[in-house]
Amino acid sequence: MLRRALLPAIFAILACQPVLAREVTTREVTTRTWVENGVTWTETTVVEVEEPGSERIAGLPRADVKGVASFGPFEVLDGSRAALVAETDSYSPADFQKMLRAFPGIRMLEMPDCPGTVDDHANLRLGRMIRARGIATRVPEHGSVRSGAVELFLAGASRSAAPDAEFVVHSWIDDEGLEPDDFSASDPVNRAYLDYYREMGLGPDKASAFYALTNSVPNDQILTLGTADLAQYAALD
Repeated sequence: MLRRALLPAIFAILACQPVLAREVTTREVTTRTWVENGVTWTETTVVEVEEPGSERIAGLPRADVKGVASFGPFEVLDGSRAALVAETDSYSPADFQKMLRAFPGIRMLEMPDCPGTVDDHANLRLGRMIRARGIATRVPEHGSVRSGAVELFLAGASRSAAPDAEFVVHSWIDDEGLEPDDFSASDPVNRAYLDYYREMGLGPDKASAFYALTNSVPNDQILTLGTADLAQYAALD
């Protein structure tokens, strides 16, 4: 499975910070595998019942946002808005579904400080869910959207970002240490991302150009884009 690694500099800084725990007890796990455009995908969905007494450890601290309810990396702000405040993982599509069952009126996903993902497969699945539900994405003033979270921003049915927002990109890396340039441009593993960008409304040329831009730096480095930079590839409100 593909994943985006945590940025080494960020991870080193956070090593001195307390680890957050999420209390859970029972888990219902379902797994399905399918082939899409020549790529074999495996999706594991975990439904958890929260209760004191056990822990699920998060890799990065959450953004300082407190809502009326929490669902994995999501904080519900009110009946129509939620915020993405932590990295996404294989649990996140199920967390998203649980949130929308409890708050079906959510139409906006705020993205104040989003570190990325540790599971690209689940992250792309989550992005398609956001788009299918017609949810808009927004980065507020001083917002930062990094790594795999950029894919989620692009999933918005409409997208907006403050002028000072930042978008940090880099290439993905798989479990064997291989990056996009280790595969041909037409390989299904690269086509999966191009197909995703096109599903999110980028034209073929802009999808290819944006994917090339994200892969212009290796996984252990970063390229920071401003709102105006991103607007060259994806339409923003």
